[in-house]
Amino acid sequence: MLAYIIRRLLWLIPVLWAVATITFILMHLVPGGPFTQEKKLPEAIVAALNRRYSLDQPLWRQYLTYLWNILHFDFGLSFRGDRDVSELIRDGFFVTAQLGVLAFIVAAVVGVVLGVVSALNHNGFFDYVGVFFATAGASLPNFVLASFLIVIFAVKLGWFQVLGWGGPTQFSDALDPGAWDIKKMVLPVIAVSTLPAAYIARVTRASMLEVMNQDYIRTARAKGLTQYAVIMRHTIKNAMIPVLTIMGPIAAVLVTGSFIIEQTFAIPGVGRAFVDAVIRRDYAMIMGATLFYTGVVAFANLAVDILYAVFDPRIRYK
Repeated sequence: MLAYIIRRLLWLIPVLWAVATITFILMHLVPGGPFTQEKKLPEAIVAALNRRYSLDQPLWRQYLTYLWNILHFDFGLSFRGDRDVSELIRDGFFVTAQLGVLAFIVAAVVGVVLGVVSALNHNGFFDYVGVFFATAGASLPNFVLASFLIVIFAVKLGWFQVLGWGGPTQFSDALDPGAWDIKKMVLPVIAVSTLPAAYIARVTRASMLEVMNQDYIRTARAKGLTQYAVIMRHTIKNAMIPVLTIMGPIAAVLVTGSFIIEQTFAIPGVGRAFVDAVIRRDYAMIMGATLFYTGVVAFANLAVDILYAVFDPRIRYK
């Protein structure tokens, strides 16, 4: 297992290099530049800005400098406010992680419970309810759902607030009860978690139905095991392998940020900062955030592979 983990971590190096290279090339292929505006700036100011951010150097030198800085975990300065990109990602990630973790917990609990209940009541009322939720949730984009939630529960009913984030923006405030405002957290969490919950419910239902028709399940029942023991000890545990496969990427995507939802609810996270960077053509922020997302997704997939062996003892990595 240890050798397998080390190999996966070493493979992360060429993956990050490829992502960094592709992102760097695409940023410089886009017409215009970070200081291109509707009202053209004086040439002297543009030249000074290019020198400030080393954009006046040849492209190959910029590329080598960028790779060298990445090796030292230096993502450069943002073109907005001269703030360090690593600092911007760190500050925004704490907020984004709160939204992502809460959304993942809701998606995992709702998806697994609905999938299990649907499979156990195959072609029954609860199965139709679960299938309807899975179909509707997977078909409705989160920004459309967010708009409905805002109009119904914030504007019409006035139950929740929609601007900003209800959690603390700094880790030091996490234990302060006054830093939490549930009314601002409910709607964005629901908007983010509905789509992954629908996917998890569909996969869980299909996997449960497949496992329930296996010979070892019939053998367990023939031995006289109770229905609870058969479901909890044999069915659910073996049905979790396909569910874990999708949970890894889902967790990575949710924890690293939901761009549109953060922009819709004015949540000061990494996703919103990334969208702002794309609009401003902030090269350093775009490339730094992209590498950050890549690393999180890679580690999430590695965690899923390790969990395979935990849930299924037949799986061994050599």
